[in-house]
Amino acid sequence: MATKQIIHGVFGDEVPMMEACKKLRASGIRIKEVFTPCPVHGLDGIIGVPRTRLAICAFLYGLTGIGLATLMMWYMMIHDWPNDIGGKPTWAYYFAVPAFIPITFESTVFCAAHGMALTYLLRCMLVPGAKAKNPDPRSTDDKFVVYLELNDEQAKKAEAILKANSVEEVNYKGTIHIEPAY
Repeated sequence: MATKQIIHGVFGDEVPMMEACKKLRASGIRIKEVFTPCPVHGLDGIIGVPRTRLAICAFLYGLTGIGLATLMMWYMMIHDWPNDIGGKPTWAYYFAVPAFIPITFESTVFCAAHGMALTYLLRCMLVPGAKAKNPDPRSTDDKFVVYLELNDEQAKKAEAILKANSVEEVNYKGTIHIEPAY
């Protein structure tokens, strides 16, 4: 059974934190997570977080909005209650498509925005009653926390790198026991 130590490197500024992250990654140490009080541009690439697939979800939600809007307009204006409004032909939907563009656009934006918001909240587990994943509450105020899970050899190397980059605190928060996969 292998064990890993949990280490929190607490920084007071983002510049030394980003330099430490670059050096940790260059030395082969995997950064589990970084908690910051504000968005830090370029941090995802430095710590090795892959690009998000949220844009694909937004596209699919937008297509859903287009489909629902088209179905609604066809049903209301062509099938259920055809009216001659502004000379629009009512015998086929595709003759009146230019008049329906604003409704289609608004429905697309509505579905994409709401779908993305719900996906984000569910993916990040930001639901009522969820326990915070933040290891140090100061990272919501003014501190930057680098979260590492390392074996003993890597922990010593990581601590040296953190201390060389103006870390304010290096906290050991315990160990994790990892069962080997057979």
